[in-house]
Amino acid sequence: MSQEEQTNLQFLDNEYAQQHYAVQAKKRREIIFRRRRLAVFFSLAAVIFVSIGISLYNDSLRLQNLERYKEETIAEQQAIKENKAALEQEVALLQDEDYVAKIARERFLYSKEGELVFPLPGTEVDTAKE
Repeated sequence: MSQEEQTNLQFLDNEYAQQHYAVQAKKRREIIFRRRRLAVFFSLAAVIFVSIGISLYNDSLRLQNLERYKEETIAEQQAIKENKAALEQEVALLQDEDYVAKIARERFLYSKEGELVFPLPGTEVDTAKE
């Protein structure tokens, strides 16, 4: 059976019915246009929000990396300050002749007149005087 045989509907074919059908068709087209426009708008908004979200996420990762780098450099700076202070103290000690003589006796086995030096096994000694 065809579709025409199953329906008992008859559409009016007068001027009023044609105008009414035209108005309804126009309303359907407007609704479809609005839906398409809203779909485009929401898809653009979604793309913008996603791109902003990705940008914020990347910025937060970069900020974390910079903060970690800052902490590392502060720790390194503190270690360098401590090393500098130790070196300045050693420079100050090297101005003292007694301290320099003591270091020379310890490291290079120099001795005072009449003094005997007994190197112990396991100690490393520069043998520049040999």
